[in-house]
Amino acid sequence: MGRFRAALSEPCLGGIAEVKRRSPSAGDLRPDADPAALARAFEHAGAAACSILVDERFGGSPADLAAARSASRLPLLAKGFFSDEAQLGEMRAAGADAVLLILRDLDDRRALALLEHARRLGLDTLVEAHNAEEVSRAERLGAEVIGINARDLSTFAIDRGTQLDLVARAPRDRVIVAESAVHSRAQAAAAELAGADAILVGTALMRASDPASKLRNLLARPLVKVCGLTREEDVAVAVDAGADLLGFILARESPRRAERVLETPQHVLSVAVFVGEIRDAGADLVQLYARENGHRARDAVMLRGDERVATVVDLPWQEPDPTQLDRARAAEGRVMLAGGLAADNIRAAIDAVRPWAVDASSRLERVPGVKDHDAVRAFVEAARC
Repeated sequence: MGRFRAALSEPCLGGIAEVKRRSPSAGDLRPDADPAALARAFEHAGAAACSILVDERFGGSPADLAAARSASRLPLLAKGFFSDEAQLGEMRAAGADAVLLILRDLDDRRALALLEHARRLGLDTLVEAHNAEEVSRAERLGAEVIGINARDLSTFAIDRGTQLDLVARAPRDRVIVAESAVHSRAQAAAAELAGADAILVGTALMRASDPASKLRNLLARPLVKVCGLTREEDVAVAVDAGADLLGFILARESPRRAERVLETPQHVLSVAVFVGEIRDAGADLVQLYARENGHRARDAVMLRGDERVATVVDLPWQEPDPTQLDRARAAEGRVMLAGGLAADNIRAAIDAVRPWAVDASSRLERVPGVKDHDAVRAFVEAARC
């Protein structure tokens, strides 16, 4: 297994940080980008790998790859439009650990020849697909790392919904990379929950005042959920405060019951909370509790479609539980910690459990269903610091 593939095979969501000065779709992004300085900064920020545009249409060259190699130990992906073996040899000589192969531009015979030549050179490959047919081709060709791009390279249009569906249906014995259209932690998490092992981020980093800080923020955990929202003004405050997930309780017995899932911006995820039974509410995720004795059970599951993607470790209904943090630490997989959380105890809870996400509701209210805006801001700030 090559360095690039190995770096993306770690249990947590990996980040491939991309260096590009411009793009055909967005124009100039960071004309003065220094590949060496950026690669070094991305390594310190926790990137799994670094992608270097070597095509002149993106303001890049093989010299940028060599500069990044001189400054960083990260696995480097050479990103360009490669169609012959000599180009792969040039990238290897410049310091690449992996190269991009775009199936839109390659028939199966040419793609297979390049895959085999890359293996002979000791290069990993990121085989890029844009639709279900190309994902199937990548699988048949034996691609070990498959990139699924949200951007149509012909029109430059972005379709995140289709991308996430393709990620969810991609073969689980391959490393899957979600490319493009990640600008927020919630969007990164959406790719993760669909099944991506890594995200490739370029434009969002190049437009940021501090690209390394932006990368660190995209990969940071826990995610922060504000639940029990019933009013548009409370949604707006939670979004402005920096919440990643917004929860809408649709269970009939809850004093915080919302009539529906309210509209949310594209850079956050909506969560419909049910007790006992589920109905289609148009949310990105579902949080489902069993019903016991006329109210919710203690813990819940987080669902993406029909797939369980996280465990919610909560308090019993209207009761304390001194074992909650111990139970959360013992839970396997992604854990969302919920119940009794607010600004005054969230840091201690995070330090004790290291959860994937945290969830607060009742302690952020003035009355049930009506948020205290100062409490919401304080909770999100404390959880994200």
